[in-house]
Amino acid sequence: MDSRRLLRTSATALAAAGLILSGCSGGSGAAASRNAEGQSPAAGLSAPSSGALKKYYGQTLKWRDCGVEGFQCATLRAPLDYAKPDGEEIELAVSRVRATGPGKRLGSLLVNPGGPGGSAVGYLQGYAGIGYPAPVRARYDMVAVDPRGVARSAPVECLTGAQMDAYTQVDQTPDDPAEVDALSTAFKEFAAGCEKRSGKVLPHVSTVDAARDMDVLRAVLGDAKLSYVGASYGTFLGATYAELFPDRVGRLVLDGAMDPSLSALDLNRDQTGGFETSFRAFAADCIRQPDCPLGTGSVAAAGEALKKFFRDVDAEPVPTGESRELGESLATIGVIAAMYDEGAWPQLREALTRAMNGEGSGLLALADSYYEREADGTYANLMSANAAVNCLDLPPAFSSAAEVSKAVPSFEKASPVFGEGLAWAALNCTYWPAPATGRPHRITAEGAAPILVVGTTRDPATPYRWARSLAEQLSSGTLLTYEGDGHTAYGRGSDCIDTAINAYLLEGTPPEDGKRCS
Repeated sequence: MDSRRLLRTSATALAAAGLILSGCSGGSGAAASRNAEGQSPAAGLSAPSSGALKKYYGQTLKWRDCGVEGFQCATLRAPLDYAKPDGEEIELAVSRVRATGPGKRLGSLLVNPGGPGGSAVGYLQGYAGIGYPAPVRARYDMVAVDPRGVARSAPVECLTGAQMDAYTQVDQTPDDPAEVDALSTAFKEFAAGCEKRSGKVLPHVSTVDAARDMDVLRAVLGDAKLSYVGASYGTFLGATYAELFPDRVGRLVLDGAMDPSLSALDLNRDQTGGFETSFRAFAADCIRQPDCPLGTGSVAAAGEALKKFFRDVDAEPVPTGESRELGESLATIGVIAAMYDEGAWPQLREALTRAMNGEGSGLLALADSYYEREADGTYANLMSANAAVNCLDLPPAFSSAAEVSKAVPSFEKASPVFGEGLAWAALNCTYWPAPATGRPHRITAEGAAPILVVGTTRDPATPYRWARSLAEQLSSGTLLTYEGDGHTAYGRGSDCIDTAINAYLLEGTPPEDGKRCS
C-alpha cells in the first residue's frame, strides 16, 4: 500500500528485485540537518581525528570472504548517536571488490542504489561490482555500506511477513469514513510495530547519520576524499555528505537527483506527477502495440481504462493463484513498479491483460518485487527502513486525514491515474514515533570539488526538475541530462551518458554544464 517516496535505481528494481522511493535531509541530536533556525548540519560536528570519534576513524576493517565470488566483506563500527560518541555502538555491513586493473588504482568508489532502504551491499554484489563499466572497475575498488537501519546494518524491523501482507492490501483510496479510519489505523499500527521492534535505533537512522558513517568509512579505507555514485535517494545522501564535508568531496555522481529544498508534501506531489509522466509515455507506447490491454485509442483513453480497472479490482479483487487476492492497492503498486524501467513495459502489458481477464498473478509479482517480498512470505526490511529514514528526514506531509482529503484534488491534478492513492500514502509519517530532525533546505556545499548531477527527462520517481534544481543549488554542480524514459541514466544504454560519467570518474573532469544525451 505504501508507495511513499521509495527511490531506488532501476538496476535493483526488477533485475535484482527492488524499486525506489525518496527521502530528504535529516539528522539526529545536535547534528541534525538544518534546524528551525536554518542552522547548517555541519554546525557542532566533532573533529573526527580527536575525542571520542577517534576510535571510529582509526579502526581497521577485517576483510573476509563473504560467499560471493570476488567480493570481500567487513564490519564497520559507528556510534549509535553521534551526539554521544562514547555511548552505544552499531555495526554496519561493508563489502568491496578490488580494482581489476589495468591502470593506476584511483582509490575507493562507494555506491548507493537509493531507497531509502535499498541494500547497497546487495546492489554492489548483484550489479555495480560486476556491471559498472569495465574501465571504472579497473581503476577503483568498488565499495558499499548498507546504511544504518538497512538490510545488514542494524536493520529497522516493524511487522511480520503476515502483517506486511495485510498492510500492503489496505485500501489506499478510501471511499467513506470507515475506510479512512482503517487506513489511518494501518499506518498507526505500522509505526507502533517499528517502535516496539526497533525503538532504540529509530531516532538515529537519518540521512545525516548515514552521511557521517560514510565519512568514517572513507577514512578507514584510506581515502583522502570520497568518490561516490549515488542513485535516486542516494543523490540526497551524497549531497548531504557534500554539505557536511565539502573539503572531502572527490568525484560525486548524483544520478536521478532529489531536490532537498522541497517539503514532504511537495516531494510527494511532484513524484506523483513524475509517475503520471512515465505512465503517459507507457500509454503512448502501449496503444501502438497489438497486445495493449488499455485500447488503441488515445493516451487519455488509456488512462481512463486503467482507472476503471483499478475501480473494478477495488470493488471485486481478482484471484492470483494463492491466498492473496489482487485488489486496488497491490494492482496500483504493480503498475508503478513497471514505471521505473521501460524494459518492463511488455511485462506490464501482459500482466494487465491477465488481470483484466481475472488472473492477477502477474501484477502481484510486480508488486512483490517492489516490496521485496520473498516467495516464502518474508520481506526484506526495505519498507520499514524507508519509512524510518523518510520520517526523520522531513516533517510529515500531513498532520491529519482531513488534510489529506483537502489535498487530494491537487494530487489528482498532478496525476489523474495515481493521484488519489499517492496522496493518502503520504499520511504514513503523521503517526511516526520519532520526531523529524531534518527540514527542507537548499544544499550549496560551498568549497566542494565539481559534483556531477544527472537527470532523466521522463523519470517517474525523481522528476527532471529536481535534477535541475539540485545542480543549480550546488556551488560546484554540473548538470548532465538524459532525454529519455526510466529511472536514472548511468549504465542504462546511453553511450553518451556513460562516456561522460566515466570520463568524470576516471579523469576528474565533468562534462560541460547542460550537456544533453539521448
